[in-house]
Amino acid sequence: MYQVQIANSSKHIQNIIRLRFDILRKPWNQSIESATDDLEATSINAFIEKDGIVIACGRLQDNGNKIGQIRYMAVSDNYQGKGLGKLILKQLEKEAQNIGITHIELQARENALEFYKANNYLVAEKSFKLWDIIQHYKMTKTIK
Repeated sequence: MYQVQIANSSKHIQNIIRLRFDILRKPWNQSIESATDDLEATSINAFIEKDGIVIACGRLQDNGNKIGQIRYMAVSDNYQGKGLGKLILKQLEKEAQNIGITHIELQARENALEFYKANNYLVAEKSFKLWDIIQHYKMTKTIK
């Protein structure tokens, strides 16, 4: 059974950023710096490890006005389709509730739309095209 953890050290964050880079940036020849931003210290990073290696991750940031944003969801290629993304998502939703967030927004890549729909997120609008390649959609969910 996989256990979701909350990052509480710079080592955890570095390992999470490495997975983000490998899954979300490297295939499009982007830099590792593009897999992070200046909100790491104030965000909640959830992750799953196996044998000391981060195999799934996601981040929740508080955007104010009871709105949270989930970003940087990634699951290692060898572990996709095993429910790890759902475990991360549910943990981030729980963390959101714990800090008083009632609405979650995210920007889903086109290939992830069905995953988020299956987890009760609604498409609000077609949004931007990352690097003029990857279509994104703004999705939302109200949590209790």
